[in-house]
Amino acid sequence: MKAIRCTRPGLVEMVERPVPEMAPGHVLVDVRFVGICGTDYHIYQGTHPFISYPLVLGHELSGTVNAADRDSGFEPGDPVVVNPYLACDTCQACRAGKSNCCETLEVLGIHTDGGMCTRIAVPAKNLISASGMELFEAAMVEYLAIGAHAVRRTGIKPKANVLVVGAGPIGLATAIFARIAGATVTLLDRVGQKLEAARAMGFSASMGFSASMGFSRTIEQGATENEEPSGFAPTGFDAVFDAVFDATGNIEAMNQSMFHTCHGGAYTLVGVIAGDLVFPDAEVHKRELTIRGSRNATAADFDHVIAAIKAGLVPTAALATHRCSLDEVPLRLDMWAGARAEVIKAIVKV
Repeated sequence: MKAIRCTRPGLVEMVERPVPEMAPGHVLVDVRFVGICGTDYHIYQGTHPFISYPLVLGHELSGTVNAADRDSGFEPGDPVVVNPYLACDTCQACRAGKSNCCETLEVLGIHTDGGMCTRIAVPAKNLISASGMELFEAAMVEYLAIGAHAVRRTGIKPKANVLVVGAGPIGLATAIFARIAGATVTLLDRVGQKLEAARAMGFSASMGFSASMGFSRTIEQGATENEEPSGFAPTGFDAVFDAVFDATGNIEAMNQSMFHTCHGGAYTLVGVIAGDLVFPDAEVHKRELTIRGSRNATAADFDHVIAAIKAGLVPTAALATHRCSLDEVPLRLDMWAGARAEVIKAIVKV
């Protein structure tokens, strides 16, 4: 079968792979659409520190069931979304229902070969029905669920004022689900094209960063929620909000964005970086600030995203800015990696 493999940094190629066989507890899925995210670009560019090459890309997946056991709950032809987080189901986090932060989490397309190929074998528990929705939309569920999870973790209430720092794909996903929760949302970025895209989706968007700040970042093992380099550092923006979400993965922004939270507010880190965050204790206590991390998503978040898409609450057409076929990926991935400000979500048709 055909598969897109990153053989080494800077080299993505079409290869032939054996067709997978169905193992106990697994379902064979014919992949139809694959979303490309920031992690894929980092793998291609050689800036992801936890990757072993060669690696088949792809963790934002939708498809149809090819074959399934009788007790799997699926039948051949069923449309499905793939949850790419392979959890152990036995660690303390998994037992507490937090498989998104499993102690030994593996992610398809990051720690093990992914689904940018013709067919994939997936544990039945990692499949979610996509009945009633377009499969190209279903390929966006995983990344949207990251934003939905962050909003749910933060407990956004109707009429809350929310700031999302970083208007890339994950920032937009967070903003969309904060709005669905009833919040008034503002996005902050330094890239004009991203701000224009946010405004076109009905959000207030402000230029609030210094383009001269240096940028340094790496990616935490198991993280799929990282945004593209942006050189963030908040300046000239002094409004405060009930909740602030950082979706930059930039150390300067992550250290400073908490100052945009109101007293009694919440600060949620959706982006992630290997580095030390430094918060002034007096400010944290004065504001009685709640600081939390948000990683990946749970099955409940996938369900919430699917329901929101079916209800017409997610502007999927505006999010899916670029598309290509599987054969075109080696060329297009290089182009899109150099045009991140223009690309919200690229979708590959298999």
